[in-house]
Amino acid sequence: MRPPRARSSLMQTRDIIAPSSMQQAGIYIHIPFCRARCSYCDFATGTYQAPLAERYVHALVAEINSAQLCTLADADTIYFGGGTPSLLTPAQLETILRAVHARFRVAPDAEVTMEMNPGTVTPETLRAYRSLGVNRASFGLQTFDDEQLRRLGRTHTADDARRTLANLRAADFTNISFDLIAGLPGQTIEQWAHNMDEALALRPEHLSLYLLEVHEGTPLADQITRGMWPRPDADTAAEMYRLLLERIAQADYEHYEISNFCLRGHESRHNLKYWTGAPYFGFGCSAHSFDGARARWANERDTARYVELIETNRSAIVETIELDEREASAESLFLGLRLMRGVNLAQHRTRFNTDIHAQYADELARFDDAGLIQLDDNWLRLTPAGVLLSNEVFAAFV
Repeated sequence: MRPPRARSSLMQTRDIIAPSSMQQAGIYIHIPFCRARCSYCDFATGTYQAPLAERYVHALVAEINSAQLCTLADADTIYFGGGTPSLLTPAQLETILRAVHARFRVAPDAEVTMEMNPGTVTPETLRAYRSLGVNRASFGLQTFDDEQLRRLGRTHTADDARRTLANLRAADFTNISFDLIAGLPGQTIEQWAHNMDEALALRPEHLSLYLLEVHEGTPLADQITRGMWPRPDADTAAEMYRLLLERIAQADYEHYEISNFCLRGHESRHNLKYWTGAPYFGFGCSAHSFDGARARWANERDTARYVELIETNRSAIVETIELDEREASAESLFLGLRLMRGVNLAQHRTRFNTDIHAQYADELARFDDAGLIQLDDNWLRLTPAGVLLSNEVFAAFV
């Protein structure tokens, strides 16, 4: 859910960032460049151009430097997302990290994640990233099927992925996450089972599963409309998800969030901030931020426009939102329900002065009768059936 827009203005980063919570913050840095745009992608990305990338890095540093806090905020996660952050040179990465450490008190044991695509990094580059403090790699694997990779517009092969993983291990990366996509056009249950078997055999510390979403205006949507590929089937995708849960449990991975699985102790600390209402500060084009209470803000989406705004000493913030108490409560509920542990209702009452038993009595009764939720005095969580129909449950809190 995107919260209702309550107010909007162009505000300076230095004015809006202020630590409003005792929780440690997360820092998100968006790198919008890719070698080529995937056919299914609707993110704020574009093809890599070295001159623009260099200007973009300088703009990032300027934006981070403008976050003048009365007292530096504490941060214990840094996440480089994109796009393809592994297109950054080690020197560019070092420049950005220096700016972050100058403006935030970064914990010595901070989780520093970089999204990487197979084939975009050399062993030498990986060792350089590791020496600069990157200690977690989020690996855009998607599938081990080369034909499906071509359909998605990916520029790597399955062998590229295997080599990159070996290079990551050789560079002393001991916390690696794989991204897998289910419900690809024409993908069979058998092909999906093979993907899972190969991924689990490689024993990553973390797995993220995404069901393919076909967004209007993307090349993939156009190809499906023209009959080049079959539209992903919802029933088949649901069966793939059930099969995943079965294989994951057999492999001793913990299912801690609807789409995320890990070996014990390897949850994504950064992404947990999104689901638990912790503060996070985003830098770069299209980056979003949250103060941990009621305020959200978002940056300009277009890369060139973002750079222009920063270079001319203007704010890149194009939207700010102030949630009211009901909106903040609802958002906390549906984000918290993504976690398998669910929502602690006592903590929710204390934080929002809201009794959800009274506020959502009809909805909770309906979902309870349908076997989609488990509800007691202290916790609200989804059942296995509720996980499969989670969007229906979440819609009740919008």
